Amino acid sequence: MTGPLAPPWILAQAVAEAPLISLGLLDMAIIVVYFLMVLGIGWYLKQQTTTGEDFFLAGREMTAWIAGLSFLSANLGSLELMGWAAAAYQYGILGTHWYWIGAIPAMLFLGLVMMPFYYISKTHSVPGYLQLRFGEASRGFAALSFAFMTILMSGINMYSMALVMKVVLGWDIHFSIWVSSLTVAAYVALGGLKSAIFNEVLQFVLIWAGAMLVPILGLYEVGGWEGLKARIAEQTGRGDYVHLWSTLGSFQDNPMGIHWTGIVLGLGWVISFGYWTTDFLVVQRVLAAKDLRAAKTAPIIGAAFKMAVPFIVILPGLLGLALLDVKLLPEADALKQGGHSYNEVLPLMLARYCGPGLLGLGITALIAGFMAGMAGNVSAFATVWTYDVYRAYIHKNASDSHYLTHGRICTVLGVFVSIGAAYLVMQFASIMDYVQALFSFFIAPLFGTVLLGMLWKRATPAGGFYGLLAGTLASIGMWLWVRLDPSALAIVALSKHAQAMAENMYRGLWSWLVCVIVTVAVSYATKPKPDSELVGLVYGCTEIPHEEAAPWYERPAVWATVVAIVFVILNVVFW
Repeated sequence: MTGPLAPPWILAQAVAEAPLISLGLLDMAIIVVYFLMVLGIGWYLKQQTTTGEDFFLAGREMTAWIAGLSFLSANLGSLELMGWAAAAYQYGILGTHWYWIGAIPAMLFLGLVMMPFYYISKTHSVPGYLQLRFGEASRGFAALSFAFMTILMSGINMYSMALVMKVVLGWDIHFSIWVSSLTVAAYVALGGLKSAIFNEVLQFVLIWAGAMLVPILGLYEVGGWEGLKARIAEQTGRGDYVHLWSTLGSFQDNPMGIHWTGIVLGLGWVISFGYWTTDFLVVQRVLAAKDLRAAKTAPIIGAAFKMAVPFIVILPGLLGLALLDVKLLPEADALKQGGHSYNEVLPLMLARYCGPGLLGLGITALIAGFMAGMAGNVSAFATVWTYDVYRAYIHKNASDSHYLTHGRICTVLGVFVSIGAAYLVMQFASIMDYVQALFSFFIAPLFGTVLLGMLWKRATPAGGFYGLLAGTLASIGMWLWVRLDPSALAIVALSKHAQAMAENMYRGLWSWLVCVIVTVAVSYATKPKPDSELVGLVYGCTEIPHEEAAPWYERPAVWATVVAIVFVILNVVFW
């Protein structure tokens, strides 16, 4: 996951001298064929990309299924597979919260409540919606912060992926960075968002095909779920690694050091809703849908598949905890003592089960995950930079073909800047520690601004801007406070026993509250826009098309209800 919900992956500056696994000719052939396929898709779709609408929004002609799978795939990166498998080994099944309570309600909310306003307003981006609702100041602030975060995150993901390839396979780190990045630049610059989306659907299939091997074979070896629970209890002497909620009554009763209020209010409400409903990397895929019903259905399809992701991400970590003969260590301890770290649990499990061919499929899944995440970052950056920075402030009123050409150039330049960011990260490992904080600075307040903008017509342009600014500054201030005075963690996260993960959750919650309070206060002190200027942007001023005429099986609300019921059942089963 390449956003504020990304796993606690730790970059190691010193890496193992010997690779964990090695590939045969058949494995390498599978990887080469994969690279040729993604480039072929980009080359083929170049002929269909002739306008700015084609390049930046895929012509707004994607079906609900294609948009939904792309919506999920752009978020499912290689760091997700590696990082959360490591987190599951360390924290147990608690990592599943980042896929269920930390995603499903927000994805359903996006589809049913927020998507109509994004789609009916015909905006091309989230900053574009802010310009229509709150004016240029809010748009400019959101666009610049998003562009900065996206490029930095793309570079860090690039370096992390190259580091994974070096640790796992012994590949040269520069080779991994340049070959993978230039491939992404080529197929996105050729076919724009449409190329990114169709490749993400292909990558979705490959990720699942490669990542399902370990959980299926592992569950067979351990004797199913009951056998897995028994083996983990035997290995750890604890029973709290396989329960989602029953250990969250106290910060001290679970391996993650977090309370259920942090999970529900911080993760499940502010962080999750902020990411899934306002991060343009994922929202852009849904804006490419062919009509409003497809746009509402796409996040629901994504939510249905999202509930299954812990099977390929969390379960391998739990299986490693139960089955590996060696005890894995924190990264720093592994470097000091010479053992394997938590971060190596997935490659160790791949090596345990996968022979020639299957191993190539598993590694292709990791590479596909990286490319899907990077293509998402690059295409979203090109759109926001071209429409919300270049066209808004640098070169207004140019022709559509000019912006199309600029988008292609911007895509390539964005990749080169990301490569530069990757090399910068090599010099400063601690930058990775700041990335999660960087996202939390902007995403949580942005959610407050967009939510009030859509649902409260009394919110004014001044209220929207100053609320967003105050929430962002509050988040940065709390982060600095804890860095300068670690004892402040007990105040920000409500407990001296809280750990870093809990701090992120509560900081997001407080910054969102600051944003909402300031927005409401300033709005009541300033003059609102007339209702006539809010048509298509705000609830109560916008006529939402009804769906009573559609058959029940085509109504988004019906399928959202089904997904919600399954979501509740899963949480009860794994309570």
